[in-house]
Amino acid sequence: MSGGSTATPVELEGLTVRFGDLVAVREIGFRVERGEMFGLIGPDGAGKTTTLRVVLGLLSPQSGRVRTCGLDPRRERRTLSGRVGYLSQRFSLYGDLSIDENVAFFARVHGVRGWQARRDELLDLLRLEPFRGRPAERLSGGMKQKLALACTLIHTPELLVLDEPTTGVDPVSRRDFWRILARLRREGMTILFTTPYLDEAERASRVALMSGGTILTLDEPDRLRRAERRAMVELLAEPRRRAAAILRERDDVDEVEMFGERLHVLLRDTPANEAAAAAERLATELAGAGLTVHLARGMIPSLEDVFIDRVRDAEAARAREAS
Repeated sequence: MSGGSTATPVELEGLTVRFGDLVAVREIGFRVERGEMFGLIGPDGAGKTTTLRVVLGLLSPQSGRVRTCGLDPRRERRTLSGRVGYLSQRFSLYGDLSIDENVAFFARVHGVRGWQARRDELLDLLRLEPFRGRPAERLSGGMKQKLALACTLIHTPELLVLDEPTTGVDPVSRRDFWRILARLRREGMTILFTTPYLDEAERASRVALMSGGTILTLDEPDRLRRAERRAMVELLAEPRRRAAAILRERDDVDEVEMFGERLHVLLRDTPANEAAAAAERLATELAGAGLTVHLARGMIPSLEDVFIDRVRDAEAARAREAS
């Protein structure tokens, strides 16, 4: 990808953003290293998009230090625009222009010289080559998003910033889009993205789980899952609904969720390293109640499990502070 500068792509320290009385982002900080795919994960209203806008110089924080590609994003925004590619939730394509013409337009906006070879390279990467003469308004949602990515990459940025890039895109196109991003990362591009989808977060090298304008935790997805403090058990038992009802009556069970035919059970006071023994106990109780147990095993939590647990911890801490 681009050689670019040697500066750290993103550095935030003590970042706070307010809109009137609303604190959208509260004293957050993180670094995005070169060649990293870093995800800001959380629901609507978590502060993800606000954080991106500060990184891009589109918003000024009330306090904190911000550097993007080594630059002050507000004071040096013109210089920064040549180093960053930004794909927003509502990227504007020109529906009456073809794929070729849209990419050419953005190449000229960025002042890219000899852009034709770069355009051909991108259309081949994004598998848009056979459709390059088609007007943008006649593309599917997934193809429009890939065209938007081509326009974003035409000036070969060193940092790619994506705000919920697959919202509203069908599952097949979502998977294809993330395959492309993985290739870009392998080629050396730094990627900062936001998403509300926890399965997409699994693709990041590191994630920051956000809620209520704060970062609850930050680490590699696998490390976050393995660091989960409470045991989780996966069960396949019949009848399933009766099994769930029995488990929910137990004092040591915090939550029972149904995933297809299987039950995921979060235990309240059992350490994660005792999940296998807990699975045996639960299976024995269900069998003793006359149920058929086909599977009982300890499991590594998903990122969704970790996120929900961290949100509950934060809510409990706020409740203690308020009392």
